[in-house]
Amino acid sequence: MRIVSAEVIVTSPGRNFVTLRITTEDGVTGLGDATLNGRELAVQAYLDSHVVPLLAGRDASRIEDTWQYLYRGAYWRRGPVTMAAVAAVDTALWDIKAKYAGMPLYQLLGGASRTGALAYGHASGRDVPELLDSVREHLELGYRAIRVQTGVPGLDSVYGVAASGAGGGDRYDYEPARRAATGGPPRPAMETWDTRAYLRHLPSVFEAVRAEFGPGLPLLHDGHHRMTPIEAARLGKALEPYDLFWLEDATPGEDQSALRLIRHHTTTPLAIGEVFNSVHDYTTLLGERLIDYVRSAVTHAGGVTAMRKLLDLAAVYGVRSGMHGPTDISPVGMAAALHLDLAVHNFGIQEYMPHSDRTLEVFRTSYRFDDGLLHPSDTPGLGVELDTGAARRFPYQPAYLPVNRLRDGTVHDW
Repeated sequence: MRIVSAEVIVTSPGRNFVTLRITTEDGVTGLGDATLNGRELAVQAYLDSHVVPLLAGRDASRIEDTWQYLYRGAYWRRGPVTMAAVAAVDTALWDIKAKYAGMPLYQLLGGASRTGALAYGHASGRDVPELLDSVREHLELGYRAIRVQTGVPGLDSVYGVAASGAGGGDRYDYEPARRAATGGPPRPAMETWDTRAYLRHLPSVFEAVRAEFGPGLPLLHDGHHRMTPIEAARLGKALEPYDLFWLEDATPGEDQSALRLIRHHTTTPLAIGEVFNSVHDYTTLLGERLIDYVRSAVTHAGGVTAMRKLLDLAAVYGVRSGMHGPTDISPVGMAAALHLDLAVHNFGIQEYMPHSDRTLEVFRTSYRFDDGLLHPSDTPGLGVELDTGAARRFPYQPAYLPVNRLRDGTVHDW
């Protein structure tokens, strides 16, 4: 099982993806997702210059040893670029190992713990009537849990609302990172933010959703790191009557102590971690039981090996998984998450945004969504293959996530 080659493929079928393909001497290939939304070329350069040259001749079956070699051997540990690169290698090696074994990856991880993974979809609207229509559309598609995001009166655009003003009136479900106009240099879109207006408005939104759809539908909300701890505590308390499944990313993830204050004031379940890239980001949060759901992605937290260890640690403290899964995770990264979802005992819920038709021309998937549940493939490996010819038809295009500014022009968390 010696590695003979590793290739980094950057493609943009509607949005940018970075994929690592490793090939063994027997011709078996494995795929890993290394996409870092808005910073894709940084990971490509790290892989091409510092990781790929180390892989030729290594035994592809030595997954743990390779992970430690790439993580510890570089001296400069952690960080989103490094961990996305390590994740790509690790996931590709698991894909290869499962193909050699002739079984789907979840079987190598201990087998299935459930029949499928509960998924939540993204409903959003510029106002409440548009939001309610979006919730209905998602229920018709089969979702059993819904994330609720809405515009805020007085603000032209709010990140997470697919048809907001900064998108030019067009939905941007598949590319929230905006691309430059033809011939112009890429620049982040600017969005104005007002936390007080948001805090005043949001409870009435959930009141309307509950009035329309009843108490049984699991509802989630993403704060996108925009609040101070006391603001987040206020919101969590105000939303308690509407029984949220979780309040996500209420404050910036860098300050873990903020979660202590929020936890002290509200019983609304808390989720955080999509911008984390290491188990070390979670040790305080887990040890003090300050969160209820772990939000990291296989793609950004070091791969299948690291994510399994993180979820096993979370299980000790009764914390469940809620892995990041919008369309800035490629189908390769989504497939890896689904195999873990099926295998781990402490699964909670899986974020799921279907990829665009163009993306699925490049990535041939065999996982499926049925009656609100996601099911990984039963084919050997991850169950995703890359069409290189299709990938070449969609060259990389620079794109940036928006930047939030307060009304006085100060850059703010988004």
